[in-house]
Amino acid sequence: MHKLLALVISGMVFIPCHIARAAELDAVLSDLEANIRSGGFPNLHSVILEKSGTRLAEWYFSGTDEKRGDQIGNVRFNAETVHDVRSVTKSVVSILFGIARGEGLIGNLDVPVIDFFPEYADLRTPEIDKITLQHVLFMASGLKWDERTYPYTDPRNSETSMDQARDKVRHIFSQPVVAPPGEVFSYSGGDVALIAEVISRATKMPLERYAETKLFEPLGIRKYEWLKDATGKPIAASGLRLLPLDMIKIGEVMRDGGQFRKKRIVPAAWVATVTGAVSDKPCEMRDRYFWWSMSACPARNHPAWYAAMGNGGQHIVVVPSANVVLVTTTGNYNSAAGDKVADDVLLKVFSGLR
Repeated sequence: MHKLLALVISGMVFIPCHIARAAELDAVLSDLEANIRSGGFPNLHSVILEKSGTRLAEWYFSGTDEKRGDQIGNVRFNAETVHDVRSVTKSVVSILFGIARGEGLIGNLDVPVIDFFPEYADLRTPEIDKITLQHVLFMASGLKWDERTYPYTDPRNSETSMDQARDKVRHIFSQPVVAPPGEVFSYSGGDVALIAEVISRATKMPLERYAETKLFEPLGIRKYEWLKDATGKPIAASGLRLLPLDMIKIGEVMRDGGQFRKKRIVPAAWVATVTGAVSDKPCEMRDRYFWWSMSACPARNHPAWYAAMGNGGQHIVVVPSANVVLVTTTGNYNSAAGDKVADDVLLKVFSGLR
């Protein structure tokens, strides 16, 4: 609990606004933790809140969990327990793309993405040639893709179908173009897989090695797993398992313009591109460059934020106006309950930031 400092002037007590707000946030967090421990947030595994370099909450709980679909039973979580982050992996791929671009290894975003894959020349069509890197980074390639109709346990799910393909890239480019590139958003692990392969080809390094060298080692991320597909390549759309404390580091890098503890990790220009993609419309959520952003929403009493978000409530949320990074992990995969639990934690924290 923060110590309240009062100024007594003419018999009246004045509490500085920042101290009053800190006390209010303390009360909100105390209430939130009690509610979680009493079962109000089902199967929530961790919550970490950092504000302006100060750790305000670091809580771990117990619950059932899995490793990308494989059940691992009840787990008692702590600071050393890695956790599936699912589609947070996409946001890490985005950071790696930005680093590679900053090194001059990837240039114009308006070039056809298939230019990076000359061995698939037989798949080139006028429609495929119109799909640029920019379109893919916006998940607007126009390729037929459906990760919403069927669960990830169903082979009809497009990501699952891709994961089972012998040649992932050929599988992706073989999908029909069903919308003009750049016009229709379609949540797509296939688009992420293409960008991951572009990074690997541009850097001449396996994706996981580039990540280790350029991002994980500089951030001090040493304990992690990157699950592989049938060909031995890291699953770019959803394969990472990280410590929640390392998820916080990723949020800090984005919040601090690409720096981590005053050391440049990600080009400032790329962070500005990603975090500047917030909609001008209130209460609008969208995905750009594999990061989600939400514009300020007076109806829900919260400021603008952007986030890396994974299936089941695995979230890294950055609130620039409050200098806050919030991490949640849960075991509620393939269920709306996971996102609701994470969202409820976020809204509760917002109530203490006002």
